[in-house]
Amino acid sequence: MTKPIKLLSLFVIAACLILAINFGIRSSMGFFMAPISNEFGYGREVFALSLALQNLCWGLFQPFTGAFADRFGTFRTLVIGTLVYALGIYLTATTDSVWSLHTGAGILIGMGIAGTGFGVILPALARMVAPEKRAFALGLGTAAGSAGQLMVIPLAQSFIASYGWQTALLFMAGGALLMIVLATRFRHIEEVGESDESATSQSLPEALSEACRHHHYWLLIAGFFVCGFQLAFITVHMPSFLADSGFDMSVAVNSLSLIGLFNIVGCLLFGSWSGRYSKKNLLGIIYILRAIVITLFMLLPITTTTVYLFSMATGFLWLATVPATSGLVAQMFGLKHMGTLYGIVFLNHQLGSFVGVWIGGYMFDKTGSYNSIWWAAAALALLTAVMHIFIDERPVKRLREKVLEDRRLAASA
Repeated sequence: MTKPIKLLSLFVIAACLILAINFGIRSSMGFFMAPISNEFGYGREVFALSLALQNLCWGLFQPFTGAFADRFGTFRTLVIGTLVYALGIYLTATTDSVWSLHTGAGILIGMGIAGTGFGVILPALARMVAPEKRAFALGLGTAAGSAGQLMVIPLAQSFIASYGWQTALLFMAGGALLMIVLATRFRHIEEVGESDESATSQSLPEALSEACRHHHYWLLIAGFFVCGFQLAFITVHMPSFLADSGFDMSVAVNSLSLIGLFNIVGCLLFGSWSGRYSKKNLLGIIYILRAIVITLFMLLPITTTTVYLFSMATGFLWLATVPATSGLVAQMFGLKHMGTLYGIVFLNHQLGSFVGVWIGGYMFDKTGSYNSIWWAAAALALLTAVMHIFIDERPVKRLREKVLEDRRLAASA
């Protein structure tokens, strides 16, 4: 058992580092909005649309990258995804038109994120570890993404200030390529945790049909749409929102860094709790708290103190939804097609992200304010919390019957 445990540890470390790079680079893109827009004389809606396309393409390609990883392995998926990710960053750095900006920062980076992010790594983690450690592993992987946000955002802003936005992006393209080196740990690793591969001969079309008929799956999807709306809006527009309120850019850097720092704590705690408590109830609590935090942020005077308090509270709740949501997909439907089914859930998260990023830029250009989007985010969080009350988080009938059959066979042996 020593060798598998050692291999598993190296695998988990590599997985966490890949997620840190993936998420850290993506989270820093909001800081390029002002310099790129000023360079070419664009309104904020142009770059906001690029990042909205990024989130949309991330979501659209997530089910396909998940299915590709389920079928051909995580290593191949990561290599292809990394190359596309780096190419997208390079094209953004060398852009000379709106359409090349949309292609690089939007389409290609979005595809690259899909091939190297949560939708590929988390199912691999879920398969690799024993069931009793699965929830914590999912939380650990999610926390690693936040650690990347904490490290890369200040670095990216420093590069922009010292070398300009183009050189900063070229540095980040080179950093993205490190994911290929880390991906080699996925090449020969074998699953050491329990898997339901042998428990079912269910095909992918059958799995998709089963999930589509399961209305609780659709409630989970709706909730993740709202999560994407909130997170993407804050990630992209928070720097501009704070600048419009008279704060120095360092406050925005500190704000998003605090979100990343406290998200590490939130992901680890909620990841651990989702292994012990009801996942749907935890999700409901997260969304209620988000609604309260946003409401207070809007009602209280905006000072450096309230910005930092908001960032801490928001960070604690930031990606805390991911371990519980991905864990619910595995719990409801099993692991065999988790990459695909979680990819579909995540697609809708990114549809929400597209709406949040784009409508934020659109409403600002129309009204000169982000206030209506902040209030919409609070109202949607409250509605989502109510929806989660009605989710049945038990395994689907097929898996429950399989468990009963296994028990009968064990009793008769």
